[in-house]
Amino acid sequence: MLLYVVAFVLSSIFALFWTPVMRRAALQLGVVDRSDGRLKNHAEDTPYLGGLAVFTAFLLTVGVLTDFEQETLGLLLSGTIVLLVGLIDDFGALTPYQKLLGQTLAALVLVKSGTYIKLEFLPLYIAIPLTVLWILAVTNALNIIDILDGLATGVASIAAIAIAIANSMAGRESVAFLAVVLAGACVGFLRHNFQPAKIYLGDTGSLFIGFMLAALSMNAGYTRINLLAVISPVLILGIPLFDLVFVMYIRWRKGIPITKGSPDHFALRLRRCKLSVRETAVTTYVLTAVLGAAALAMSQVQLEWAVATMGGIVSLGFVIAYLLMKVDMTA
Repeated sequence: MLLYVVAFVLSSIFALFWTPVMRRAALQLGVVDRSDGRLKNHAEDTPYLGGLAVFTAFLLTVGVLTDFEQETLGLLLSGTIVLLVGLIDDFGALTPYQKLLGQTLAALVLVKSGTYIKLEFLPLYIAIPLTVLWILAVTNALNIIDILDGLATGVASIAAIAIAIANSMAGRESVAFLAVVLAGACVGFLRHNFQPAKIYLGDTGSLFIGFMLAALSMNAGYTRINLLAVISPVLILGIPLFDLVFVMYIRWRKGIPITKGSPDHFALRLRRCKLSVRETAVTTYVLTAVLGAAALAMSQVQLEWAVATMGGIVSLGFVIAYLLMKVDMTA
């Protein structure tokens, strides 16, 4: 427990220190996010190399406090690849499909290092493609909710803590440690990213954090008591995954390409319901914490209780999606 506390604090301090440095670098290089009056309505240009601060804090903390086991090295190598993909994309040099290819290559490197979905009833020829699909889904889901000050960073912090708890309960201490370090880096960065944000994650940060969350959430022994708890990671990361599916569905109905931006995200719809940026972020944090607690509970109860919990959450999700779709986004 002491190691977790030290890791969280140290990672937070590193992020607090490096974020202003990256902000100055981004301003000097002109790597800023400009308002477009459509999806981006911030008052002034905002630098977006924050992901490098999160990555640096994560890497330094891991380097100081842990030995480099194969699993850790695999995560760092594949995470670095996806970070570089995001960094190149932040300079506007990649198409959506090139970005997806880079993420896929990073996922395959992770699989090659031995980290993939491992379930006794799942054959390898299904487990590996499912792992790649899971990583791509979570990575891009975290990327698309990075649309409001502090939203993606706060959600990632809470999800990482839930993942750390799940892995700790399963005796996977090394993975729990990495999740704690990630949570600390996100919390330290959130100090500068919460509304009014002084710096954004950029694709560099959102892709790296999403990739790490996807990788760390696998194989945390969710199914020790009931098999339904295999979907616990989906609940822990339910907010970004909900928005991914929600936005894809709406764009499909409108005939808009999935890769094209549109103001259909749940957070922007909450803003239309007169919630402030801070209220939208905090509401999302609370929902993330509730889903994380439900996921952890599901892995500790008998099947009938897990079914009841899942049924309630799915039903509530459909109701929320229906209500959000009724929000007028044309005005």
